[in-house]
Amino acid sequence: MSTRTDTATAVATAWKVDSSHSHVEFAVRHLMIATVKGRFGEVSGTLQGDETDLDNAAIELTIPVASIDTREAQRDTHLRSADFFETDTYPDIRFRSRTIAKAGAGAFTVDGDLTIRDVTRPLTLTVTAGGRATDPWGGERVAYSTTAKINRKDFGLSWNQALETGGVLVGDEVNISVELEFVRA
Repeated sequence: MSTRTDTATAVATAWKVDSSHSHVEFAVRHLMIATVKGRFGEVSGTLQGDETDLDNAAIELTIPVASIDTREAQRDTHLRSADFFETDTYPDIRFRSRTIAKAGAGAFTVDGDLTIRDVTRPLTLTVTAGGRATDPWGGERVAYSTTAKINRKDFGLSWNQALETGGVLVGDEVNISVELEFVRA
């Protein structure tokens, strides 16, 4: 397992998230019977390092919370409020890798820190390489995907409403799906 160092990243290849070809989606239980899905319309970030093995690489991602979209304007407004993300005070979700290690052919384990509402928690991801290509304009591109589960309450997202029938309006577990395409900077 490798740990990111200033020396390793100083000579590394720089890659930038292509936000028009990347997405961050989430799903959470609603009324304990259905699943509501949403996405963040914006994601930016960098990959510093060798894109083929990721050892000694560093990944940083920023997701503007105001870009949340669940296809329901009233719900999106509520999610941006102090009951949930409080975007006026905490405008971004951030992820920063600490270590990256090979986990098989085309797979990597990324240990990092996820910050939501100024609360930072460790998060381990299994990342799968999607491949490498050259676009029609000569740009070099690489792609990666991952999924994760977090408990929203661990990040201060604790608003809920009890139901008359028992249970709660919003589930605690959030399933996250991330598809990132990077272009050489």
